[in-house]
Amino acid sequence: MTDGFVLATDPMQPPHGLEGAVYAIGNFDGLHLGHRSVIERAVAMAKERAAPSAILTFEPHPADFFAGRPIVFRLTLAQDKVAICAGLGLDGAVVMRFDAALAAMSADDFVASILVARLGVGAVVVGWDFHFGKGRSGSPATLAEAGSRHGFAVDIVPKVEEGDGDAARIVSSSAIRKALEEGDVAVAARGLGRNYSIRGKVISGQRLGRKLGVPTANIALEPTNRLAYGIYAVVARVNGRVFPAVASFGTRPTVDDGPPLLEVHLLDFDGDLYGREMEVEFVERIREERKFDSIPMLAAEIERDKKRARAILGVRG
Repeated sequence: MTDGFVLATDPMQPPHGLEGAVYAIGNFDGLHLGHRSVIERAVAMAKERAAPSAILTFEPHPADFFAGRPIVFRLTLAQDKVAICAGLGLDGAVVMRFDAALAAMSADDFVASILVARLGVGAVVVGWDFHFGKGRSGSPATLAEAGSRHGFAVDIVPKVEEGDGDAARIVSSSAIRKALEEGDVAVAARGLGRNYSIRGKVISGQRLGRKLGVPTANIALEPTNRLAYGIYAVVARVNGRVFPAVASFGTRPTVDDGPPLLEVHLLDFDGDLYGREMEVEFVERIREERKFDSIPMLAAEIERDKKRARAILGVRG
């Protein structure tokens, strides 16, 4: 978090330092290129008005709330979302708890109660497909009309596409999730504007990798993570240090076909990482996960995976 960045959860009045702020509003899962265009516009408007800028976002994800349990494949965890926003030129972030009261609130009440009474917004910026209020009854058009009644400006950012010509596609969280579910981390990276990454604590495993000469740092991903099983060239970050690495995500069908686990082998490191926080950035999928007839055959393929990872990461710098 940068110095001076204001973080407020469920404020009942405008947070100190964000009075009259220009707010970018949305769930912002993934903070992809479309989200960033909304945030960039909010930052620019705030500078024009000599006002602070902030995001207004919601936790838990509305789909999780209505399901009564986590079901959404989150591209960015809540704590990471706020941390990334702190580096995007924003002055703060407001996180509203998405609960039964908020879910039942009409679009008009959301504007009057949240945006006006509790936040005192100076202006808001939303994406072209933004909806709010009970039953998603509020749209960018109705928000603009409400803004004119309540005295705040509304800016609507058009859709953002990646790719050219017939290959162009609208950047969306659902499209990025689909790419990751298919193991296409390159397509996901184009939509995100950066490589997809996860973060977690290194846990103890069966130490089979060490016996095979490829010790791994193991991370249990969120149960809702639907990244395609397979072998990936990755970059690992631990305590400020950066390592080229090869990672396997899956159930280890040759060994035990157990619960999904991310196993990361740092190519130029020999040491104990248990209990450390690690960030893993996915650069390219090398191959799908598959079952081998023997452990020696698996070990031989792992050596080939390591060479492929080195080649990929060497080319990518």
